[in-house]
Amino acid sequence: MVAGYDVFRRNGKLQGISWTTLDDIELALAGHAPRLHDPEGATPAAVALIISSVPGGPQLLFIERAANDNDPWSGHICFPGGKVENGDRDARVTAQRETLEEIGLDLANARLLGRLSDISGARIPVHVSCFVYLTDETGPFRLMSEEVKESFWVSLEDLRDPARHVYKMVSFDGQNWIRPCITLPHPGNPVLWGLTYQLVMDFLEVLHSTSHGN
Repeated sequence: MVAGYDVFRRNGKLQGISWTTLDDIELALAGHAPRLHDPEGATPAAVALIISSVPGGPQLLFIERAANDNDPWSGHICFPGGKVENGDRDARVTAQRETLEEIGLDLANARLLGRLSDISGARIPVHVSCFVYLTDETGPFRLMSEEVKESFWVSLEDLRDPARHVYKMVSFDGQNWIRPCITLPHPGNPVLWGLTYQLVMDFLEVLHSTSHGN
């Protein structure tokens, strides 16, 4: 069971959280103390959890990675990001550089809201830092086609919808597992799982804890 998944479960059912505004998100992240740790031999990487607001409420930006036999995350749903390069001053710079390269969105013009706890890969030794941004830009974005197939937004309301939180068979590196996932309201009904799922659940947990005064 992925850490954070149980936060929303009561009496065997997944429980939603109350309506959340951008002010709520800012307040939650301002009071959040993320757990940070050294890569300890794992490949350091960084991603950007990007939020915008529309009349229906806050929404998060996801990308679908392009098909690539050399990419272990080929075709997966994730946040913009990538490996920390030697020229990057820190992980935040990596998240911003990779976002600009992959989808053409300059996060230097966005507002940094906070950071989530670092996570590590279970199958591949990667250490991921996640930075949360607020932007007024909603696209369409200029995609790096060799790395990104498409980008799309998913509402916060859909991400916390109990009916979308399921267990499904997923494949990675030639093996199959049953894993907790979120089915996304996008053509083809893609599922969010793995590292990005962990980050989304951590984000929802931060909002949930704040809304319940924990």
